[in-house]
Amino acid sequence: MDQRRAPVLDAVRDYRDRGFVPFNAPGHKQGRGVDPSVLEVLGGDVFASDIIALNGLDDRLMRAGVLSEAQELMADAVGAEHTFFSTCGSSLSVKSAMLSVAGPHEKLLVPRHVHKSVISGLIISGVCPVWVRPRWDSEQHLTHPPGPREYAAAFERDPEVKGALMVTPTDYGTCGDIRAVAGTCHERGIPLVVDEAWGAHLPFHDDLPPWAMNAGADVCVTSVHKMGAAVEQSSVFHLQGDRVDPTVLKAREDLLGTTSPSSLVYATLDGWRRQMALHGKELLTAALELVSSVRRSAGEIDGLRVLHDEFLGPRLADSVDPLKVVVDLHELGISGYQAADWLRDHRDVTVGLSDHRRIVAQFNHSDDEKTAATLLDALEALTKADLPTPPEVRIPDPEDFELETAMLPRDAFFGPAEQVSADQAPGRICAEMITPYPPGAPAVLPGEVLTEPILDYLRSGLAAGMELPDPADAELKSIRVVARG
Repeated sequence: MDQRRAPVLDAVRDYRDRGFVPFNAPGHKQGRGVDPSVLEVLGGDVFASDIIALNGLDDRLMRAGVLSEAQELMADAVGAEHTFFSTCGSSLSVKSAMLSVAGPHEKLLVPRHVHKSVISGLIISGVCPVWVRPRWDSEQHLTHPPGPREYAAAFERDPEVKGALMVTPTDYGTCGDIRAVAGTCHERGIPLVVDEAWGAHLPFHDDLPPWAMNAGADVCVTSVHKMGAAVEQSSVFHLQGDRVDPTVLKAREDLLGTTSPSSLVYATLDGWRRQMALHGKELLTAALELVSSVRRSAGEIDGLRVLHDEFLGPRLADSVDPLKVVVDLHELGISGYQAADWLRDHRDVTVGLSDHRRIVAQFNHSDDEKTAATLLDALEALTKADLPTPPEVRIPDPEDFELETAMLPRDAFFGPAEQVSADQAPGRICAEMITPYPPGAPAVLPGEVLTEPILDYLRSGLAAGMELPDPADAELKSIRVVARG
């Protein structure tokens, strides 16, 4: 296909050039109804390009094929057979993909370190998870994607599963062996869905970790707003092979998605695809050279340790995305939470992830020598900042993170519940998610039995600066649990 084309962008330009006078949504009428103070901040072009798809970007019956051509171009650019755009982020896309493989009361292999969006999908759908143990990195106190051995073991425990889910790369950039896991799944006759939200850039450069479609996955979900150059909520999911029916996948997306998609999302997805198809290798080569220099320079700053090879090994990650710069702050005696707050408050620098001992700065083709220098100067200044010793986050042993599942997540979430004090919660079945965010992998799920070590971890983390966005009691003085009959 002609990758120079951008049908959504062309349709936006045509709509604006023709000067259409809309008597349909959106109600701001190309910005004419927007408060001047809003226009002063956002500018008029945002609203002038916010156009309804039906009888806007396209005609009433979508006969120009604007969206379908844009999706076909995306599939062609990355080598997938089918591509679908999503305007609700990969949180929606991964739910759609899960539901295309397994339905209510059916079983799905799910690694326990998945994002909360996957758990939400389990709760909404009634799919029964068969947990796959992730690879626990005891040195760094984080998890890496499970490999074929872990998936095979989970399958042997419960061979009635309808499919498998894999998350790679992680928020730290660590990647699993997709090809080996796909082979394990296909040998057993089940499809593999890969949540590759952090991997939109992977198809466009050979020096990056393998991407899911090239490695044999059946469905791949990716967030272009994360490592690409599209606005927030811009996601796509790709499909290949015959293990997942494309009409079923589209129907599941229709079930969950909005009927009022944003043309801003569609247009930026379309434009990013064209940019990558035409110039991706050149742009990413420059980004990889830049980040290699940043990694060396940051590693030379006293008190900082830049992690990369430490993540690799037979029982660890299979590969690492070099565009994620993971900085360990242990020698400084401060937490990642403190560092992230200080960098934002004092240097106007934001980072993608912070935890009890690390921050993660994500690079992509948007970065240059100026942004790199800004980060390095900020990190240098951070090492000289006078920050107090943070409260200790009491990290449990790996086995303590593996809570007993006593009920389906759906049943616990929607069933009768009560709020009990935290000291009464151990031994009770949790009725809510409790999720350190980012990275957004729940420490406790609905249906799991609460324990002292996990509550101690969460409450000490909260005191140290951890963000817990989802429990009913944000201070975790009480927990929502399944009511006793």
